[in-house]
Amino acid sequence: MHFALTEDQRAIRDAAQDFLSGATGAEARTAALESAAGWDSSLWRALGAELGFAGLMTPEAYGGSGLGAVEMSLVLEEVGKALPVVPLFESAVVSVTTILAAGDEDQKAALLPGLASGETIATPVWAREGETAPVLTLTPAPTLSGLVRYAPFAQAADLLLVACEGAEGVSLIALPADAPGVRVERHASLDPTRPLATVHLETVAIRPEWILGVPGGAAAALQKSWTVAAGLLAAELTGVAAHSLASTVEYVQQRVQFGRPIGSFQAVKHTLADMMVQVEAARSASLYAAAALDLGGDEAVEAASVAKAWCGDAANHCAGEAIQLHGGIGFTWEHPAHLYFKRARSSSAWLGNAALHRELVAVRMGLDATTPDPA
Repeated sequence: MHFALTEDQRAIRDAAQDFLSGATGAEARTAALESAAGWDSSLWRALGAELGFAGLMTPEAYGGSGLGAVEMSLVLEEVGKALPVVPLFESAVVSVTTILAAGDEDQKAALLPGLASGETIATPVWAREGETAPVLTLTPAPTLSGLVRYAPFAQAADLLLVACEGAEGVSLIALPADAPGVRVERHASLDPTRPLATVHLETVAIRPEWILGVPGGAAAALQKSWTVAAGLLAAELTGVAAHSLASTVEYVQQRVQFGRPIGSFQAVKHTLADMMVQVEAARSASLYAAAALDLGGDEAVEAASVAKAWCGDAANHCAGEAIQLHGGIGFTWEHPAHLYFKRARSSSAWLGNAALHRELVAVRMGLDATTPDPA
């Protein structure tokens, strides 16, 4: 595949970079994390309404920009560099993709314009164990009872996309967060910039119009949404790796030891060179995955898994090396290095870790455990 960004795509990337680099400094991020809401609602309004990133992947017929995964991947890489405390990935990527894949025409027309404008925030409420395997059971009534842990930005959401198992199969419910019987409980999490919550459902009566598409017919839509989300989360992880490299290069040029900058030492140069290789390869993998997702087909599934595995490893490697090369300051709570390390750890595990995605690629290549050893 010969790939080069168009002028419009470069403009989107530059707009995201300029805005996020100026609006998400350490003080603003700390203020958002320490606020009662636990996220930055004013920054979300700017991203969603002013820049239009909330509707980037929403078709124009539903009030969005009608762009694709490549454009969103460029924005998400900048998000990974800046770590704004906003639900862009959860609402504008996972939720939009899920509704497009599972909803009927009336449901798309009713739900997507609010998501595209940023006025409505949605988040996926899926099981973390296995990711696409629902832990909730839809009773014939129909009602939902139980809980799902680790729902990202659930405390900010107006709409919860709940996966559940019923007599007909897997269903997806577009559940209003203020529906009777719904309670969201915030809790501490590894990555404070992507806050998590537990969603409690106490005999929640489900209206027929809340069930996306045909009852029991959402398994394929859920898998498609999972694939797109995994492929685009790779772009965010690329941004984490890229920021870790850039901030470390800047630091080692300033930090003096034995009378000269530590960046002049051969061992430090080798480490930075390794980080750069990881970042460049991650960017290639994430952009290839995004382009493949826009084209569709079987290649997109494999490309998304390759990108998620590689970019997750790259982010973990670069964020860890950044802490090491920052020395003592890198271990302090006041320095942002720990936030990038935590984002790398949490996002590389979400939507399937590297081992899972490598296994998926191996199975698609016919190299699963049942394949005889050629030796």
